[in-house]
Amino acid sequence: MDSVTLEILRNQLESVAEEMGQVLITGAYSPNIKERRDCSTALFDAEGRMVAQAEHIPVHLGAMPEAVSAVRERDPEPGETFVLNDPFAGGTHLPDVTMVSPLAPRGEVVGYAVSRAHHADVGGSVPGSMPAGAREIYEEGLRIPAVRLVRDGEVNDDVMDLLLANVRNPTERRADLRAQLAANDRAEERLDDLFSEHGEDVVKEGFDAVIEYSRERIESEIRELPDGTYGASDVLEGDGVTEEEIPIEATVTIEGDSIGVDFSGTADQVAGNLNAPLAVAKSAVYFVVRCVTDPEIPPNDGCYDPVSVVAPAGSLLNPRVPAAVVGGNVETSQRVTDVVFLALAKAAPERVPAQGQGTMNNLTIGGRTGGFTYYETIAGGFGARAEKDGMDGVQVGMTNTLNTPVESLETEYPMRVEEYSFRADSGGRGRHRGGLGLVRSVTVEESATVSLLTERRRHAPRGVAGGDDGSVGENLVDGEPVPAKTTRDVSPGTTITLRTPGGGGHGDPAERDFDLEERDRADGKVTEVTE
Repeated sequence: MDSVTLEILRNQLESVAEEMGQVLITGAYSPNIKERRDCSTALFDAEGRMVAQAEHIPVHLGAMPEAVSAVRERDPEPGETFVLNDPFAGGTHLPDVTMVSPLAPRGEVVGYAVSRAHHADVGGSVPGSMPAGAREIYEEGLRIPAVRLVRDGEVNDDVMDLLLANVRNPTERRADLRAQLAANDRAEERLDDLFSEHGEDVVKEGFDAVIEYSRERIESEIRELPDGTYGASDVLEGDGVTEEEIPIEATVTIEGDSIGVDFSGTADQVAGNLNAPLAVAKSAVYFVVRCVTDPEIPPNDGCYDPVSVVAPAGSLLNPRVPAAVVGGNVETSQRVTDVVFLALAKAAPERVPAQGQGTMNNLTIGGRTGGFTYYETIAGGFGARAEKDGMDGVQVGMTNTLNTPVESLETEYPMRVEEYSFRADSGGRGRHRGGLGLVRSVTVEESATVSLLTERRRHAPRGVAGGDDGSVGENLVDGEPVPAKTTRDVSPGTTITLRTPGGGGHGDPAERDFDLEERDRADGKVTEVTE
């Protein structure tokens, strides 16, 4: 395929995935999807290879191929849509519900549309389906294998009723599921448009061409990294059942145009919910590889093909049923990212920043009678770069969501925002300063259950090249510290506060430009200047 046609098709295929995302976001009811955009969409070919994806949530996108594989085993036909969330059969964690639709605009299945969205509740033992102390997946919500939600173009009401009978806020859940169906339908419409514009054979040839293009570019980037074996390790700060630290070890081998990551040495699966399916570990590795090569390479199957990931069965990163996993997707994925970055920093230190906050700061609040369910990941500090300060108050690593605006939060939920601000002095000092964490403080105005799943409350994000570490995070209920992972019932008027970690600094603080220090003081980012 000539380069002009390839570039046109690449952009058009990516626009299909982007438009799917817009349909999903605008059609959803829950603030978690319509405001925070905790969702992802992608386009696959008939062989189950990712062709194009919208730039949404990294932990969703790298794991989507597993969902398509699970559906292809069920012999999908035109006019069908499958729904699933089973982390042991194509999913990540139970709140992430995935829709997979065969695409057959001219009668023959030529690809798949995939949408994945974090639903604010999918049943289980607590509102929001993210219990901090879960020991089995059955406590975390309704587990859905790949089942036909749509057959012959019609929604199977029996399946829909079964799903909605097991969740809180079924009206909101139905609307969000309908939004995902609409997103997948839009993909088929737009693919048909491309067939009309270019011809079916040319578009199908384009699937192969864009994948090969990305593979060639990523292999070229990997070849620029020095061959060798690089190791790194870090820990998680307890699993919600015990406070015992949980090691994660990675050995990264660069050889020619390929990268292999081996997690042997990582802890066995744990009693709590920080176990992460292998698909989640793969997502984290793919994300890091893209970051240290060229993030502008079109993301598709070609980017992932030169990267291999292994983890022992029964380990933290490849658990067996019935392991609890809801925290693995959101917190363990962050630590895997940190560890692989640490390893690759030994090969390409100039391409790796200081550590960012390393947590999603998951906050879930739900009414005890099921009246509302609020879920949010709270932003924090980005690590300083070799030439730039870290960004303040942003999502880091495996998440890429927006915040819930104060106006939306207070309109949709019986909650009041007391404070939402940057956290002064939380970024690590350095020649370039780490990004600031945030303070998010909300008062619940009726009886509720609160769940917190957080990290970096004991071990600070590391600075590099002489830079200081960032600040650890803090969780408070009515001003009193609470554990990093906790679920508790609260009474009306209770205030929950998260102070999120800051990013690590980069370089000797003594080398920081005096004008930058003065600007930081004027902006309230620091309260004093260190001599």
